[in-house]
Amino acid sequence: MTRNNQFWKGILLGAIAGGAISLLDKQTREVMKDNVQKATSKVVYIVRNPNEVTDKVKGTAAKIKNTFEQVSEDISYITDKVDELRELTPQVADLIKETKDTFSDNEVEDLLDEVVEKQLVK
Repeated sequence: MTRNNQFWKGILLGAIAGGAISLLDKQTREVMKDNVQKATSKVVYIVRNPNEVTDKVKGTAAKIKNTFEQVSEDISYITDKVDELRELTPQVADLIKETKDTFSDNEVEDLLDEVVEKQLVK
C-alpha cells in the first residue's frame, strides 16, 4: 500500500472515529436519528415514485429554461434601448445648441447653457 492510500485510509478512519465519538452525546444521537429517518423516507418515496420525481425534475428544468430565455430577451431589449439612447443623445445636444444660437436673450441663453452642460455631462 502506498503512502497516499495510507493517508486517505487514515482520514477515513479518523472521520469514522470522530463520528462515533460524537454519537456519545444523547442530543446528537437524537438529531442524527431524525435526519436518517427523514432521508430514508425521502429515498423510499423516490424509489416508489420514480416517474413523479422525474416529472418534477423535468418541470423544474423547463421553468429554469423559460426564465433564462425571458431574462435573455429582457437583456437584449434593454441593450437595444441603451444603444438608441446613445445615438439620440448627440442629436438632442446639437438641437439644443442650435436653439440656443437662435435666441439672443441672455436668460434663455443661460438656461440653454445649463441644459447643454447637463446633457454633455451625462
